[in-house]
Amino acid sequence: MEDNLSRRDLNETDLEKDKKDKTFKPIFPILFIITLITTTISGAEWMYGKPLLYFEPGLTLSETLSGVYFSIPFLGILTIHEFGHYFAARYYNIKVTLPYYIPLWLGFVFMPFTIGTMGAFIRIKEPIKSRKEYFDVGIAGPLAGFVAALVVLYIGFTHLPPADYIYQIHPEYVQYGSEYADHVYNEPGSFYLGKNLTYVFFEKYVAPDPSLIPNPFEIIHYPWLFAGFLALFFTAINLLPIGQMDGGHVLFGLLGWKKHRIISLSLFIGFLYYSGLGLVTPFDSTDTLLYAVPMYIAFLFFTLLRLRMSLRTKFTIAVSIFAAQFVTTFFFPGIHGWLGWLLWGFIIGRFLGIYHPPALINEPLSFERRILGWIALIVFIISFSPMPFVLT
Repeated sequence: MEDNLSRRDLNETDLEKDKKDKTFKPIFPILFIITLITTTISGAEWMYGKPLLYFEPGLTLSETLSGVYFSIPFLGILTIHEFGHYFAARYYNIKVTLPYYIPLWLGFVFMPFTIGTMGAFIRIKEPIKSRKEYFDVGIAGPLAGFVAALVVLYIGFTHLPPADYIYQIHPEYVQYGSEYADHVYNEPGSFYLGKNLTYVFFEKYVAPDPSLIPNPFEIIHYPWLFAGFLALFFTAINLLPIGQMDGGHVLFGLLGWKKHRIISLSLFIGFLYYSGLGLVTPFDSTDTLLYAVPMYIAFLFFTLLRLRMSLRTKFTIAVSIFAAQFVTTFFFPGIHGWLGWLLWGFIIGRFLGIYHPPALINEPLSFERRILGWIALIVFIISFSPMPFVLT
């Protein structure tokens, strides 16, 4: 009798929790609306090359509202990505929240470094049981977002404005005519976007008139292209086949826990190696090397600190990464990684982790899922920009 009462009380408690979980929370639409506002402002700032505040003349109301040409496609892709995860989780009856959008507008301080949001995320509120579930939930978001990004880029490239559109943003270019690119990008501090294979494909095979394709320095003023480019950038980040990133879930589903552990660690070390290339080189002055070398090795060691191995092994790996970079830049002085990827390496190493938890049900994936998994890794390759944002 006592056991039955306890079981009944437990079931009632579980029902109450389920009821609360299904209760609609206003925080979700509130965060979405705030993020729509901040991305609209940021989109207008990028389009017109000036911040909303502390600039004379500042953005007008109509200019600010035109930021929706960026915010709607960009948030649309972000939303499709997150609901890809959401519906896959719901398919398996996994408790999951609606997307939390993260608004962030810093245009009045750091205009070149804000897009109005830090993204969005869903919270999975119970353990995932099988490799198949990890795979399906992990892959659904980036593949859905990638398809949406292709649609946005298609619209952007098939509706390019006239060539003189750029003169509305930069009237100072008029004096140089169509040859303005030979004159205006020589100053240090210029900013351009590094392309990926998908973007290059659209330039070569989708744009109806090559003369209308914007210069890499000017893509930020074309909101649909900029939204699509950023979507590919975030798709590549999510599909990194490391740890518990979406790509890590895909890799885990394809290969299982043991192989994931080895490959994820190897890819993470390679990722750090590429990212830090050119940061400390044999051609730096002796005084610079005296403090830069130990500081950089300490940074790498701190990034690797959560690895499940001895401190000596972690330190050896950090020194080996630095040594490989140092030797590479000696023989290829012009080679450089991208420090933004080094920051992501730090975030993954210190906070997200490079290991994946094992699954209770460890059955291999079906043939169709394995094909889909390799397609997702191809999507990662064609969305990845080695140097996505470059300051000259």
